[in-house]
Amino acid sequence: MKMTNVPGWEESSPIIGVVYAARRFESPEFRYVGITTKTTEVRRRQHLKAARAGTKNPFYDWLRTMQTDEDVYFQPMELVTGGELEDLGAAEQRWIAELRGNGHRLLNLSEGGLGPRGHVWTVEQRKAAGDRARGRKKKHVPTGPDHPSWGQRRTDEQRARWSAQRKGMNTGEANPNFGKFGSDHPSYGHTMSDKSKALLSEMRQGPNNPNFGKSASAETRAKMSAVRKGRPMPSNVRSAHTRHHTNKGVFKETCRHCIADRQESTETRKDG
Repeated sequence: MKMTNVPGWEESSPIIGVVYAARRFESPEFRYVGITTKTTEVRRRQHLKAARAGTKNPFYDWLRTMQTDEDVYFQPMELVTGGELEDLGAAEQRWIAELRGNGHRLLNLSEGGLGPRGHVWTVEQRKAAGDRARGRKKKHVPTGPDHPSWGQRRTDEQRARWSAQRKGMNTGEANPNFGKFGSDHPSYGHTMSDKSKALLSEMRQGPNNPNFGKSASAETRAKMSAVRKGRPMPSNVRSAHTRHHTNKGVFKETCRHCIADRQESTETRKDG
């Protein structure tokens, strides 16, 4: 998910892109799978803009059947990290094959990948296409008070209906990764660099944190306390490792303490 508004992102982030799928809010059936190196919301706006402009293909024809833009949902399916652009295309192909195998009537014209033939444009080709596009007459879309939806507010009934449609759409068996663990999970083995972690941490601090300045009410704190009462709560990660790994004879590849203990044990045997 390329965060182009963050300076220096290209040098520090291992995130390659996102695989997303489109469907109607009221339907669990996916009708299109795509990839983007931006955010899913940016790609959603691009698709809707192309559909309004009259672009002809099965997916845009389907988008034009929606009464409102809010009737279609673009759902992120997989975050592709720590690889090359080709890995993003391969992830798209995998999702298309899986969803089609599960009966979803996808409107994709190809089996996925980097373009219909797997071709990636060079910088020169992109510049040439941009030069050709400059100066073309574009359909004017009014903004601000001139926009036909300016000042309008959705009714409470409409907002309640959308809320009900969205509720639980990514929980339980509705989640595309439900029941997937270890190497079967799309994020298995993916790690972020220290620079990326520090960058994300900085982006979510202070006023950028959605919980900034908020505090839980006494009633909420009492409920949280009641839920946790009687549950073993290790004071830190090391205590949790000792409780759930060392004491049970479990080795977990993703646990740094398991790895450190094994290395220490190996070195001790060598010294002995």
